[in-house]
Amino acid sequence: MRAQAVVPTTDRVLAERVANAGDETAFRELYGRHTPRLYQFVLRVLGGDEAEAEDVVQETWIRATTNLGSFRWEARFETWLTGIGLNLSRNRLRRSGRLDELGDEGRRGVEPRGRDERIDLERAIALLPAGCRTVLILHDLEGFKHSEIAEKLGVTEGTSKSQLWSARRHMRQLLGPAA
Repeated sequence: MRAQAVVPTTDRVLAERVANAGDETAFRELYGRHTPRLYQFVLRVLGGDEAEAEDVVQETWIRATTNLGSFRWEARFETWLTGIGLNLSRNRLRRSGRLDELGDEGRRGVEPRGRDERIDLERAIALLPAGCRTVLILHDLEGFKHSEIAEKLGVTEGTSKSQLWSARRHMRQLLGPAA
């Protein structure tokens, strides 16, 4: 007797079960699949504020489940979910005055660290200006292309590239060898 192979359920099937029948088991599976990465993404965009990241993740899932019926599946579910989390995070940064205009952020400097002071990667990312941090996370950590970043953030590709260049320069200052 042969063992039956278990075929993993796709995000689309799970999302349809949630949207059409309110299937809690399907929701739990989607949530379990995507929340760890979504949380890390939102946490980085918000500069390390754990409580705020948890709130944004919850709000992201509320918005996602409310709008599942209108999702057209032209992108991956994960990409759509990340976009919701990004928008909510940026709204929070903007409301709190922590999000400057993207065009101006790259001009601000980040103080280089002293010879004996080491800084970890997550802390360095959190210290970046919000626009630089967002583009760095989307491009280098999440793998988005500049055209996708420009569309998500409502900026030009050139601005995305400039912000990434500034973010990398700041990261080198923060993480580079001691002087």
